[in-house]
Amino acid sequence: MVQQIDARAHTAASPAAVHALLRDGATWPEWGTVETFALEREGPDGGESVGAIRNFRTGRYLMREKIVEIVPDRRFSYALLSGLALRDYRADIDLTPSDGGTDIHWHTTFRAKVPGMGRLYRRALQRITEGFVQGLATRAQRQS
Repeated sequence: MVQQIDARAHTAASPAAVHALLRDGATWPEWGTVETFALEREGPDGGESVGAIRNFRTGRYLMREKIVEIVPDRRFSYALLSGLALRDYRADIDLTPSDGGTDIHWHTTFRAKVPGMGRLYRRALQRITEGFVQGLATRAQRQS
């Protein structure tokens, strides 16, 4: 069964400022719930472009993520390659100009590898994602 997560926030920062933070994995430990970042493999266009593989560590968990879509100042998307007992995990972060700032919409879909565990993962990841969205909004606003 496909699980969905949906989190939103607004920031006074521009879509370009928010998008720059999403594109720079080294900033994620500053505003997210991850502890460390490492770029495992650059994308074909260099750096953290589409196809890049980024590693984020939190405690004993190492999440490997691949950047799958970038629309400058509008969308940043990644897929989880490993690190959690999930499959078909994709997160899309959409940025919409609004009220002189940016509406952030972080939405994720996934399936649990272990039958019956989907709702448990969804509840935990919903809280984590809400923390990411709020942290991103706050950090972007402080930086602007």
